[in-house]
Order: sequence, then structure tokens, then C-alpha cells
Amino acid sequence: MKVITGIARVLVGVLFIFSGFIKLNDPVGFSYKLQEYFSEQVLDIQFLIPFALIIAIIIVIFELVLGIMLLIGYAPKFTTWCLLLMILFFTFLTFYSAYYNKVTDCGCFGDAIPLTPWQSFYKDVALLLFILVLFFNRKYITPIFAPASHRWIIFASFMLCFAFCYYVLMHLPVFDFRPYKVGNNIPEKMKLPEEARKAEVTYHWKFKVDGEEKVITNHGAYPQVDGEFIGVETKQSEENMIPPIHDFVIEGEEGDITQEVLNAPKVLLIVVYNIRSTELEGYKEIKRLSDEALDKGYMVLGLTASGEKLQQKLRKKYNLNFKFYQTDETALKTIVRSNPGILTLENGTITQKVHWYDASDIKL
Repeated sequence: MKVITGIARVLVGVLFIFSGFIKLNDPVGFSYKLQEYFSEQVLDIQFLIPFALIIAIIIVIFELVLGIMLLIGYAPKFTTWCLLLMILFFTFLTFYSAYYNKVTDCGCFGDAIPLTPWQSFYKDVALLLFILVLFFNRKYITPIFAPASHRWIIFASFMLCFAFCYYVLMHLPVFDFRPYKVGNNIPEKMKLPEEARKAEVTYHWKFKVDGEEKVITNHGAYPQVDGEFIGVETKQSEENMIPPIHDFVIEGEEGDITQEVLNAPKVLLIVVYNIRSTELEGYKEIKRLSDEALDKGYMVLGLTASGEKLQQKLRKKYNLNFKFYQTDETALKTIVRSNPGILTLENGTITQKVHWYDASDIKL
């Protein structure tokens, strides 16, 4: 049992640290996932939506530090109780999401390792079993450093986590796992790879022939059978595959200009997913940058999901000399974790991407 507890300790500790760090690398993305859970369609606790980012930061830092506490053997009783309560909550949450098909990706490992709802639930069940082993055998969780150093290790871990979190909030995630990372070509990411397998649907047709039930299986064609039709059941071999980028569309008064933008040799994109919540401090530098880009022959445009009135108000307030076009809000949130954010494209390839705070880093 001591050996089993030791194995469980390492597995749980490493997994909590890894999961916490992946989400700490992108706390804004995790806050979007929490907003989805808090929405009316899921848990209906909408009063928490404005605090989603703060809650996200607290959860991921505590998760990461909890993994460190387990590995170094700090306060075994407190640590195992926290682990158990946390995993019970998330097991319930992932089961609820999977059973009622409410949230398609739990966000456990951010965009690094997307999991289906049921995969997330099974992962949490496995973790729960390991944590129960730790909970009932905490006497085997012995410290690996001098106990006097534990508090300093925990304090240093908290400080480093907060410092890293502050950095990614003021800039962008250090590790970008999304399809819109620098170097990716958007048109290529909008296509499925040639080797991608499409889902295969099997039809099970039921007939009553000579008083007996007969089942005929095929891929869709109605069977020519002399008998009474009872019903049909369908089974899908796997989920329908979709390309990494499937919702990138730019529309304006002139219609869909997506291909025109993706074919242009020099493009500066100002991404403002929501004008009501945009950070106004960034527009002085955006004004300077957009003017310089226009002088150098760039196509400059803003992308937003907000309406025409808000667009005009923002343009007038900061004397912006570029137009805004409509794009899906979820797509814009995926493109860049900043509101506003800035990108440059060359024939559809993302060459630069920065937080508005780093607008001066853009090279034209």
C-alpha cells in the first residue's frame, strides 16, 4: 500500500501541476470556459459571469500549488481533503456536462489537449480513485524536504504563479496552442487534411417479415424487403471531423470579404470582440499604428461582433481611419486573448500577434 500510495502521489501531483500550468498560461481562455458553465443554459449562475476571470485565476493557481503541496508532502490532511473536495466537484461538473451535453470541452487542459465531455468525466473518475487512495493512506505521505522549508516553497510557488499570471494577462499566453498562432496559414487551417477520416453512419432497418423481426444493415439506402417496416436506428462510427478553423468569416456592407483579406499581401487586423468591454487605453497606440500601416500600403480593418452604433462611436472618439467588419465573437476570442488585440497577415499567414499593451512591438 505504501508503494501504491507513492505512485498515486506522483501521478496526482504531476497531473495537477500540469493541468494548472496549462490553464495558468491562458487564464482568459479558462475564464471563457467558466462563463460557459455559469450561463443560463448550463448551471444558470449568471451573477458569477463578471467574476469569471478572478475565479479562473484563483482556481488554476490553487490547483497548481496543491500539486506541489502533495509532491513535497506538506500538510497531508489538509492537502488530501482539498484534493478530494476539488475532484468531487469537477467529477460532478464533467458528468453533468457529458450527460446533458451542455459543454463540449471541459477546458481541463486548455487548448493543449481538448477532451470530450465523457473523456473528461472518465479522467476525473480515475483521478478520484487515486485521490481516495491518498486520502485513506495519508500516513504514507511523508515530506521530502525539511518541514521548515515547506512554507517557503509554497509561498514562492504562489508568488511565481501570480507573477506568471500577471505577465500573460498583460501580454499574451507564452505557449499558444490555438490554430491562430503565429506562423499558421488560416486558409490551410480551414481545410481538413487529406488523410482525415469522415464519420461513417450505419443504418439498422427493422422489418417484420413472416411474423419475425428482421434487421438489415447498410449505409443508408432503403432496403427492398417484402415486409412491414418497424423502424430504423443509426449509429455513427466517430464524431464528424471539422477543420481547426471553421468559423472565420469577415462580413461588411459589401458582403463576405474573407478571401479578399486572406489573399492580401499586407494586412493589419485590429480584433475587438466586444466594444462595450474593450480596454480603451490601447486605442492611442492603435491609432498611431493603423495610420502608419495605411501609409505603408497595408489593408487595415477592425474585426468585431459589436453593432454599427458602437463601431461608429469608437471610431469617432479616437479618430480611427479604418472600418470595422463583423466576425463571430467566439472566433475573435479564439484568435487573440486581448480586447483589443493586433495581428498582421501575409497572404493569410499570421506573421505577428500581440496584446494591445505591446502594440509598439509590431514591425511594419
